[in-house]
Amino acid sequence: MKNYKIPVLALALLALVSCAEKARVKGTLEGAAGKQVVVTRLGAGIVEPVDTVKTKADGSFSFSVPVKKGQPEFIYIYYGDRKVASLLLETGEKAVVSADTLGKYSVSGSEGSAKLHDVEESFNAFARKMASTEDPRELGKAYVDHYRESVKYVLSNPYSLTVIPVLYEQVNNLPVFGQNTDALHFRAAADSLATVYPESRYVKALAKEADRRIKLLNLATNLENAGEIGYLDLELPDIKGEKVSISDLDAKVVLVHFWDATDTAQKMMNLETILPVYEEFSSRGFEVYSVCLSDKKVWADAVRAQELPWVNVNDGLGAASPVVQMYNLQTLPTAFVIARGELLQEKVTDAAGLRRLLAKLL
Repeated sequence: MKNYKIPVLALALLALVSCAEKARVKGTLEGAAGKQVVVTRLGAGIVEPVDTVKTKADGSFSFSVPVKKGQPEFIYIYYGDRKVASLLLETGEKAVVSADTLGKYSVSGSEGSAKLHDVEESFNAFARKMASTEDPRELGKAYVDHYRESVKYVLSNPYSLTVIPVLYEQVNNLPVFGQNTDALHFRAAADSLATVYPESRYVKALAKEADRRIKLLNLATNLENAGEIGYLDLELPDIKGEKVSISDLDAKVVLVHFWDATDTAQKMMNLETILPVYEEFSSRGFEVYSVCLSDKKVWADAVRAQELPWVNVNDGLGAASPVVQMYNLQTLPTAFVIARGELLQEKVTDAAGLRRLLAKLL
């Protein structure tokens, strides 16, 4: 009997959990008696159909959707091709929607859905204002006003998933948050939301977008600085996790060396080619800024085992690192020489060539 009761009890508990991990919605759609409405969910960048519900003679309808604890869902209700309501539902919520077929709606019983409604109302007012004029001054003012309000909203609601649609708003196919520096807003929002909703696919997608934008911001910043210092500066974490930039180095000549720690020949190059030259010229103002594009552990083990005395850095991104684009790396190893703030045209291919160049520069 015991062997029989335990699985039955477990199944009952699973059933209770399954039933509990839902949100329920009931509402009315004015002017749509006996019609079908489509319930959709925001998935991985696309809207996925969840259910089709037929309204009653008075336009009322009801449905439930699965919502895991700690993973709220963006749910949209469509009548034909028109979205008539947007919801952000938590587990166990019972939302009540009153809508018409033109897209005007109200919602209660769900705090996230109410906030999402206000967000959409604000954006729709902005979009109407943008469409009502062709005067560049009025268009500019409308954009700046809405952008400032949107930034204020994102900063004031760091733990609400409703900041996500705000960050992705577009008008005339152009993003509202389209400046390079907006990467910082994406990063801050993703980090804050991850503390509350670590398993949410929306938060994980936002974190990826934040990473992408931060890389672009860093690239843009380095490109701007390149005009001032004559080369693309890099700032990457060293073996202790502390960020070091090329411009930080107190050296007359810097060899910027890109390599792969998984390649035995490249590891031997450190000891047989670069190290003897470094020992000969380091006291005269020569430094090596060595950028590894391998796995961090493999790199760290190699650096420690070889006791490499120069600056060793690695951002852990491998081939996806922005330095690959910045220095147009086609193969590894590749090395460049920076002398007195200028990137030299000479390519370094062997120890003899590096010695000749350093003898001339130092």
